[in-house]
Amino acid sequence: MSRRRARWHAPALLIARLLIAALFAGGAVQKALDPGSVEGLLAGRNLPVWLVWVALAYGAASALCLVAGRFVTPVALSLAAYCGVTSLFHFLPDDPWQMTIFVKNWAIAGGCLALAVAWDVAGRRR
Repeated sequence: MSRRRARWHAPALLIARLLIAALFAGGAVQKALDPGSVEGLLAGRNLPVWLVWVALAYGAASALCLVAGRFVTPVALSLAAYCGVTSLFHFLPDDPWQMTIFVKNWAIAGGCLALAVAWDVAGRRR
């Protein structure tokens, strides 16, 4: 691989980490400011509403790991799985807005998988 091509890899990985972290940090803030909306989704699936606090903590901790560049591969892999699971809350075929969120969750899962692979291939493995 040429040096010219490789120069953009590290900055691109940093930007990817920060953008994905921003999404999950923002989700944590939203849950803190308005837990009721997530509690409604949880209650609608007969799940305990206190899971909103678990999701908040997980999102915040994951964002911090990505920003710090620590445990990126396992965190990104777990975020991909999280996106897949949480997409099910938005699988409402009669609601185009919710279906858009459903598809976006899968796109974010794909980005998290790509980040995990890129981080691992770059030899960062932290």
